[in-house]
Amino acid sequence: MKGCRPLTTQEIKQVSKQFSGEYEVRNRAMFMLGVSTGGRISELLALKVEDVWQNGRPVSDLLFEKNIVKGKEVSRMIPVNANGRQAIRELIHFYRKENNSKLNPKQLLFKSREGDNKAISRTQAHRVLKEAFMKAGLNGKVATHTLRKTYAQRLYDATGDIYLVKEALGHKSVDTTQQYLGISYSKFQKASENIELNRSVKTLHSLDEASVEELVIELQKRGLNTEDLIEQLRQDKVILFSRAG
Repeated sequence: MKGCRPLTTQEIKQVSKQFSGEYEVRNRAMFMLGVSTGGRISELLALKVEDVWQNGRPVSDLLFEKNIVKGKEVSRMIPVNANGRQAIRELIHFYRKENNSKLNPKQLLFKSREGDNKAISRTQAHRVLKEAFMKAGLNGKVATHTLRKTYAQRLYDATGDIYLVKEALGHKSVDTTQQYLGISYSKFQKASENIELNRSVKTLHSLDEASVEELVIELQKRGLNTEDLIEQLRQDKVILFSRAG
């Protein structure tokens, strides 16, 4: 959908937690595979179990056959990262549990309740994703195409190679790819924080010069989960006081 914006890493994490109900695993897998491979929603909905699950494990490279890609001209192979492979693994486990350990390789990956041979519609996919975006409290224009734009932006931010992104998206022209890439939202957020009027700037020459509070705040600003770190610090504090007593 024209004008959709990409998601930041933190927003991806937020959205992934919003799926619920009978088809929670299926819907989360659709979202995670979308942001991990850049597939169009039509391409994702055309995938079968055998496309993503081979030799008893998730594929490390996903082939979008030319018969399902836009224009039906050129197929493309996309590496599947750990997040995408985990989403596949969880979905296959869900289907096996649903069918008493049986798995139909020919069934559509994101099947509807009507049977193995019918995927959910694009309208249904849009509704499912839109609901998750709203629950996550996102603003701006977000829809099914947000998944593909998110993949494109994150890949470009990681490599700086627009021609690599062009090949990954299956575009004929780099001009089309340029239309996908806007500003980096994560970099934009960090830049905005850096120009806050009340922001104090402190130059540290080593980690030893930073307080625990400063380190935790910095990690949180970078979008990292600090809950485990904070809990560990609390436990260490309790142990320290108990020993002192």
